[in-house]
Amino acid sequence: MTQAEIAYKLDEAAEAPRALAAGKVRVGWRWPGAALRGAALRGIALRGIAIRGAALGWYLPLALLGVWTLAAHRQWAPPQILPAPALVARTLGELLSSGELLVNCFISLARVAGGFLAGGLLGLGLGAAMGLSRRVEQYVYPLFNALNQVPVLGWLPLAMMVFGIGESLKVVIIAQASLVPIAINVFEGIRRVPRQYVEVARVFEFSRAQFLRKVLVPATVPSLFVGLRYGLTLAWLSLVTVELLASSEGLGFLIVWGRQLFQLDLVLAAIISIGVVGLLLDQLLARVEARLLHWRPSNLAPANSGGAR
Repeated sequence: MTQAEIAYKLDEAAEAPRALAAGKVRVGWRWPGAALRGAALRGIALRGIAIRGAALGWYLPLALLGVWTLAAHRQWAPPQILPAPALVARTLGELLSSGELLVNCFISLARVAGGFLAGGLLGLGLGAAMGLSRRVEQYVYPLFNALNQVPVLGWLPLAMMVFGIGESLKVVIIAQASLVPIAINVFEGIRRVPRQYVEVARVFEFSRAQFLRKVLVPATVPSLFVGLRYGLTLAWLSLVTVELLASSEGLGFLIVWGRQLFQLDLVLAAIISIGVVGLLLDQLLARVEARLLHWRPSNLAPANSGGAR
């Protein structure tokens, strides 16, 4: 028992006789002040747990930063190979002040937006078609699953021969990377619609449009957001891969440019920027998901599936 809980119990025990004597509470009732204090203590405890949980995520990065600083100070590796964190921070500040980092970041984000939109729409349509029609699933899913085993780098040489090294190549690669997880998660979401939902819809004699709008779409949206977040992550990773190999602009190009100039501080600054932007994109989509799916119980478990088609 924590000190706060012990203090709460002592205060409640000391206050109860006075409340009974004053006629403010009857036997079997709880003194309202005690309940309020209990709720406040629980709220403080929950906030403390959340703060401690958030702080735990900083321990490893700070430890790595400390080791990096020590290694650079002791010159465990040449400064050309392992630049000091202060130098990387200064390079990052110069890229920001000159506008070069923002320009390349916006170029990369525009490419991701176009490819992710195209891949998301195609994945949504393909996943819905496979989920709603057994015949489409039987025809398409085996080939789709086989093509899914080929990584993005495996498609890149063929795509470069067909589309060249222009913007169309990047959009196609990003679309392909985001299409697969979105399509699979939409398909699985439809297939795992709880059977009792379908039975309730049949009892109320829902039309097909009502079934889609009131049962299928709400039950599939959580799985869709899983696919969207995973697809966005793969789209961002694929973009950086393409920019490393065939681009003269973007955050991936900054890494190549720093390597060619043998400026490892520029390389590390670009890598940090890529990680930060990717994390912000994921957190943004997570907040959108939390706002749109606020009605979803946190302990909702999937039930028997297979009745959606």
